[in-house]
Amino acid sequence: MKIALHGKLIDDQTIPCLIDLFESLEEYNIDYGLSVEYKNDLIKNGFDVEGRDVFAQGDDISRFDFIMSLGGDGTMLDTVTYSGSDEVPIVGINVGRLGFLATTRKDGISKAISDLVAGNFRVGSRSLIHVDSENDLFKPFNFGLNELTIAKKETSSMIVVHTYVDGEFLNSYWADGLIISTPTGSTGYSLSCGGPLVHPSQKNFILTPVSPHNLNVRPVIVSDESLITFKIEGRSKHFMVSLDSRSLSVDDSAEISVRRETFEAKLVQFDTYKYFDTLRNKLNWGVDARN
Repeated sequence: MKIALHGKLIDDQTIPCLIDLFESLEEYNIDYGLSVEYKNDLIKNGFDVEGRDVFAQGDDISRFDFIMSLGGDGTMLDTVTYSGSDEVPIVGINVGRLGFLATTRKDGISKAISDLVAGNFRVGSRSLIHVDSENDLFKPFNFGLNELTIAKKETSSMIVVHTYVDGEFLNSYWADGLIISTPTGSTGYSLSCGGPLVHPSQKNFILTPVSPHNLNVRPVIVSDESLITFKIEGRSKHFMVSLDSRSLSVDDSAEISVRRETFEAKLVQFDTYKYFDTLRNKLNWGVDARN
């Protein structure tokens, strides 16, 4: 077995977890490689990882059986761009905060390694959103796990996002922005803007306006077999477009479309993982706020 490691957060709290990780890898005689950035960070923090296999974003990583994401959900989103079309299964270790995606706790690293060796896991598929534009926005990593967001920039004025589904006019959103989310991303920015929770097994996009001018405008769920196109206008000539944790400034000439990506993200789920348990725990459902 060979595991790729990628992370962002190294501090006094995560170093003991990393020591546990490397001891577990050595115990089970597991070979591993490191993303270039993560290797440099580990060396700066005193870890002896010289001579290890390294990879960069966009490299073929099919030589690895798994890629382990060490951080929070933001790190998981970044790790998806490393896995890419190779669809290497991702193991999310939550050394960050919320952990909707990175569901394995940092004190469960040794157990996670032993479960990988024993085969005590399943691999879930998550659909990705793909972005096309004349300006080749975000290429070659123009795909994301959570959402694409179109938002106003450096102005208090709303923008207008003219939206079409398979060429049919849907709506002109007068708002601070518009979120186009995958089911996985329904627990993210879309949720905070009033969007619905959608089970990740579903094949949908969720269109959620951000602070719409017309309060009758509600989130809409459409099939992810649809091609959704946008034309943006407003008083400002520049807008912000974000794909997961990556953001770019675009001008009003940009024509953007989204569709479902041809490949998927594969997330490793251990036997203790249950989606609805995660929702209840992370969203504090059933907790008496009066206590």
